[in-house]
Amino acid sequence: MVKKGLLERLAEGPVVGDGSYVFTLEKRGYVMAGQWTPEVVIEHPEAVKQLHREFLRAGADILQAYTFFASDDKLNLPGHAAGKITTCKELNERAIDIVREVAGDADVLISGGVTMTPSYKQGKGKEAVQAEYRKHVEVFMEKDVDFLLAEFINHVEEAEWAIEALKTTGKPVVCTLCIGPTGDMVDVPAGECAVRMARAGADVIGLNCQFDPNTGLKTMKLMKEALEKEGLSPFLMMQPLGYFCPEVENEHPGYAMLPECPFALEPRLLTRFDANRYARAAYELGVRYIGGCCGFEPHHIRAISEELSPERDGKLGEASSKHIPWGEALKTSTFLQNRMKANPEHWKSVKPGSGRPDHPALQPKLMGQ
Repeated sequence: MVKKGLLERLAEGPVVGDGSYVFTLEKRGYVMAGQWTPEVVIEHPEAVKQLHREFLRAGADILQAYTFFASDDKLNLPGHAAGKITTCKELNERAIDIVREVAGDADVLISGGVTMTPSYKQGKGKEAVQAEYRKHVEVFMEKDVDFLLAEFINHVEEAEWAIEALKTTGKPVVCTLCIGPTGDMVDVPAGECAVRMARAGADVIGLNCQFDPNTGLKTMKLMKEALEKEGLSPFLMMQPLGYFCPEVENEHPGYAMLPECPFALEPRLLTRFDANRYARAAYELGVRYIGGCCGFEPHHIRAISEELSPERDGKLGEASSKHIPWGEALKTSTFLQNRMKANPEHWKSVKPGSGRPDHPALQPKLMGQ
């Protein structure tokens, strides 16, 4: 079977991305918080395979090889154990082999990804940063992934360097920044960031992580307006945070400023219905690559897939065979109270409580303030 490529799919309609790897695998006991490096692909490959399977069953059209924070300069930072175990090359090879085994003959695309580098933050310059990216690229080309992704970058200058390095492959290049409406870490406006990424040659640009869907939609609107003003038309992408955090909308570090980040964020988690609403709003804004980042579990991706099914010729993941959207499955419950909720009107109007009467709805003070 000859698969349609990413750009062809995006031209036809929405594409559903996958979700959280780093946070989910940390919760499951396979990733060390703080370091967030992906040596799990060496130590416990079955854990990564299982999560890939869950996103595939949920309806994802894309599976990202788990290569997040896999650059050699990151693996070998002081206090990091991963560099003693493996290398960027080995991690990338194993991660792609794992995701390809899971994908099998499914109509799903595989991406190889790079992230922000310590070399950039340390001021080592363009050549040093791109040298780290090229180590990834060599494996991605050898393994023939479907497209390349630069994500979780908070300086548009580094994003431009990443795009330049990835464009040498001739494969589609996707680039997402982890920024909010105030722009990147040195206050380059969000709209200017978008224009610069497009002019650098990215085929798809957008946002991932750090900020929730509501903030992401505001930022994406700024980016889209700036692109249209300049006559640029890359495809747009969103993979936001799966936790509501409106307090940090105008803070460059995003949800890291919350006192409860990263170990007590669960009360802020999106419901499946929030994922429905996010997917619809993103689509209506013109975003065509729609997925999630930290906090987006497989059931959230299933909700995105189901919400956008009419725009995808009725396509659904296998997991939807065990789910009826908007509560309709409760019609067969033996409990009257559940049957009373078996309708979209209930779930579209309900406002979930946290069950924590002595806790604030929003944090009155953020970290570092």
